[in-house]
Amino acid sequence: MLDHCSISHKGGVVLWSRSFTPAASHTAASSTSPVNSLVREALIEGRSSDGKYEKDGYAVKWTFVNDLELIFVVAYQRILQLTYVDELLLALKTLFIKLFQPFLATFVASLHVTSSAKLASSAAPSASWNFRKAFEGWDGVFDKLLRGLEDKAAQERRTRVAHPARATIDVTPPAEDTSTIPSHSNADVQDEEQIARNVQALKNRLRGRGGHAGRRGRGRTDVGSGRDSLPGSDSETPTSKRKSRAKAQRKWGESAPTENDMALLDYSYDSSVSEDPASSLDLSTLVDNGSLGTRTRDGLYEVKDWEFASQGDKNTDDVIAEVLKKGGQEAKPAASSLGALGSIFSRLTGSKVLTEEDLKPVLEAMKQHLMKKNVAKEIADKVCEDVGESLVGKKVGGFQSTTSAVRQALANSITRILTPKTSTDLLLSIRTKLSTPVAASQQKLPYSITFVGVNGVGKSTNLSKVCFWLIQNGFRVLIAACDTFRSGAVEQLRVHVRNLGMLGVDGATNSKGRVELYERGYGKDAAGIAKEAIAYARDNDFDVVLIDTAGRMQDNEPLMRALAKLVATNNPDKIIFVGEALVGNEAVDQLTKFDRALRDFSAASGGQERGIDGMLVTKWDTVDDKVGAALSMTYVTGQPIIFVGCGQTYTDLRQLRVANVVQAILSD
Repeated sequence: MLDHCSISHKGGVVLWSRSFTPAASHTAASSTSPVNSLVREALIEGRSSDGKYEKDGYAVKWTFVNDLELIFVVAYQRILQLTYVDELLLALKTLFIKLFQPFLATFVASLHVTSSAKLASSAAPSASWNFRKAFEGWDGVFDKLLRGLEDKAAQERRTRVAHPARATIDVTPPAEDTSTIPSHSNADVQDEEQIARNVQALKNRLRGRGGHAGRRGRGRTDVGSGRDSLPGSDSETPTSKRKSRAKAQRKWGESAPTENDMALLDYSYDSSVSEDPASSLDLSTLVDNGSLGTRTRDGLYEVKDWEFASQGDKNTDDVIAEVLKKGGQEAKPAASSLGALGSIFSRLTGSKVLTEEDLKPVLEAMKQHLMKKNVAKEIADKVCEDVGESLVGKKVGGFQSTTSAVRQALANSITRILTPKTSTDLLLSIRTKLSTPVAASQQKLPYSITFVGVNGVGKSTNLSKVCFWLIQNGFRVLIAACDTFRSGAVEQLRVHVRNLGMLGVDGATNSKGRVELYERGYGKDAAGIAKEAIAYARDNDFDVVLIDTAGRMQDNEPLMRALAKLVATNNPDKIIFVGEALVGNEAVDQLTKFDRALRDFSAASGGQERGIDGMLVTKWDTVDDKVGAALSMTYVTGQPIIFVGCGQTYTDLRQLRVANVVQAILSD
């Protein structure tokens, strides 16, 4: 049974709606209704484009009529398997347009006139329209249509219950009936026969090899196994060969090593360095003056924006910028400036109404273009579906207007996905918490940030870059070494803290006291170390705590539970996922499972449910214009990319602007 059905204009005007239960009526009117969530997350943010959306136990399906800018929505309880919903949406759209085409065309035209004139009454255009009178008789048509589809679905269910064999497997269908397909086709039978032949051939080959080995070994078998030894097995490996692989031990003689011997073997520092490391440290290896950020009028240190420098045809980017600037108006570049992406759109020519058949080859080529830009396949599919839905039924003019329309639809879709729905101003969040008054009996807690991610993506290195940025803004930072598993993790952070302590404001020397390391060695509980570090920072007036965690694979449940325990125990202000710009499809899997595991296990640990709050993408300087990982990561969680790492020095941190990413993805 349906819960809700509505017909709306894309401008927000509800033309007709029907709720079938009191609960659905109340839910539809609330701000948390699945329909409102659909509009906010799926349509505005572009986070779902497959025509189905699920929220709070409801499943919502929709379809568009783009030339009239209408949205047809059906909502029902997700637990119900309503097989007629797709058929209902199609029939609903066809009948409604057929019955009320003149009125709808006039209504949509009036909305555009009102909007362009910017009248004061445009805030409520529905006030002058009597939809109840305009759509008189539609309720009866809808009820008749719905009742017919429900009766048809009920009849099909009764048929399946009464004749389960006929509904599932019909081995001998009539010759003229092509609707019933045998469950075991000839191809399946051939596959099974081929598998059986392959298994038998493998058994014969192993049997022959075993007999041959038995003849060569004179019946010798593995000890305790009763099986013939195969050539090359471990049981026939000579002892001398195994010993040769072992590491040769150092011989110290009869006496223990002396202090001089140990000093010669200590390679952890250069013996030529003087007692004052700052006097011999080459600051150019730590800070790139060309990458230093800029100071605002308020004295805040801001990292630079990442800017895309096109290596190809500059005119292509000019076309994109012009289309976005003019809101889809006609752009008139030279034909030679269209580039590869323009050649995709050139398949749509002439003045016509765009159909699915017209757009199918264009969208397929567009998907290949996005995948070449390192966008994950499933994300590229959904983006292209979103573009297709926004273009089907639109009337376009000549070649150039068609190209502009498709290009702008793609740019708008990518922009909606990348536009953050939460603030990316980390400085504002830190200053807000530090300035918030607390009770006299309580101490003010520092702002804490936890860095998580898989192995080898650069968490510790980019954590130190964020630390440098915070130091430049006058904060005292405590780094918590909670990677107690990887050998050298604590020593790596110790070196970073030593270097950062020598770098003051704007790369000058002497910043002692601004940054410290809190560590308890290896093999300890990471959650306990983080808790102790936050308490130490609170007692010693540190402003920010950066928590470094061990890398772990997203499928390793015990390690993900340990990470969720750290999050639930300490409740950090930000959880930043550190990922690579090179991973493509893997980014979706990593980020989805990290976010899901953190939410599930943190709630199960007794704390509040916490997921990923933002991303930091590393190795950004290695991908050129293949920046699709940003699109994939943002689409999966809806959270913003706060920084990107693009080099080896502490100043190689950049902010990501949506327009620059769109420009890079659309470049040829």
